Amino acid sequence: MPPMPLKDTNCRNAKPQDKPYRLYDEQGLYLEVQPNGGRYWRLKYRFLGKEKRLALGVYPEVGLQEARRKRDDARVQLAGGQDPSLQRRMAKVVSQLDHQHTFESVATQWLSIRESSWDPEYTRTVRQRLELNAYPWLGKLPISSISTPMLVENLQRIIKRGARETARRVAQIYKQIFEFAEAAGITPPNQIGNLSRTLPAKRVKHFAAVTDPEKLGALLKALDSYSGTMPVCCALKLAPLLFCRPGDLRHMEWSEVNLDAGEWLIPGHKMKGLTVTKQDRPDHLVPLSQQAIAVLRELKPLTGRHRYAFPSARGGDRPMSNNAVLSALRRMDISGDEMTGHGFRATARTIGAEVLGFRPDLLEHQLAHTVKNPLGRAYDRTSFLPERRDMMQTWADYLDSIKTECALMSSAGPFKPVQAPSLRINTG
Repeated sequence: MPPMPLKDTNCRNAKPQDKPYRLYDEQGLYLEVQPNGGRYWRLKYRFLGKEKRLALGVYPEVGLQEARRKRDDARVQLAGGQDPSLQRRMAKVVSQLDHQHTFESVATQWLSIRESSWDPEYTRTVRQRLELNAYPWLGKLPISSISTPMLVENLQRIIKRGARETARRVAQIYKQIFEFAEAAGITPPNQIGNLSRTLPAKRVKHFAAVTDPEKLGALLKALDSYSGTMPVCCALKLAPLLFCRPGDLRHMEWSEVNLDAGEWLIPGHKMKGLTVTKQDRPDHLVPLSQQAIAVLRELKPLTGRHRYAFPSARGGDRPMSNNAVLSALRRMDISGDEMTGHGFRATARTIGAEVLGFRPDLLEHQLAHTVKNPLGRAYDRTSFLPERRDMMQTWADYLDSIKTECALMSSAGPFKPVQAPSLRINTG
């Protein structure tokens, strides 16, 4: 006759005896009572013809109903051809691995691999984004336990403090970390969804720029008269000459500049772009006009011993602040509504096309925008180099001429900007 099912009173009233004994429930579940008073739930079962035992907890921490639930879970595993004891050991190993593979530890592994192909300043930026925005909330969690809603909640926290662009970039970092974890076998495929769909649409920035030649001449005169530090003065003089982004200018390294050849080669991993990874981006060649070379030759005796042409005041191993040029403009009472560091690029593009007749292809190429040939392939950094070199020199000469015109306007009559011949691309 099968044993009667246990009642909780049977468990509560079970007293220790000289030897261990068992109080049986149903389907292999029993309560083992030890001489020291300990009461332990056990499940007796057979797997592949062998009798086994599975511990289910200690009474009264695990009550009768909870013990039966655990028994039923184990029997489901048996019905599926799985050994409950083996499954428990495997779960324990996975749990231990989860605690080893926290989000922070996996992110650190990913960063250590990627940083070899990154600029040190960019690596520092990515690390800081993780330290400020991710680790305090996600760092200690097993990466396998992190879900899309958890990441979305984290990104919304960043957005609420007004840092939309930071949230967008952190989302890109998350995507790469989870792709790395999946490739390494740490997380299952497609653990997280498309985070970009949960973010506000990117705002298009229209940077203030001077596009009137007469006003540009006055601005250039003001830049020449700025009395700040030598690196900032030189940065202000170069900004209108180079068509480059402010970040590229302040990250200029002397090792990238060949004054004799009149060239500045910006490594691809420094270039802005979203369609390819940083290490796959092409280098960007900036032909230097004679005026730009003169400014750099003036600067080199002061900062040539440093890595960066425009070093931070706090130390030559870091570039100057990203607001250095902007702050200088403000100190000259030039507001953000009139001109920004990025605005010099818009100035070159507009006046170059409308006043000097530069071909759009050349302008876009020199602005480091993707320009494709008739076959749909992107031109490389040396494409149209003679034409671009002529364009940059013509542009620099034009800037000199409108500065001179501005100084002589009162005595020389109406303002007449210098015209330059159209620079055409021969694609044949």
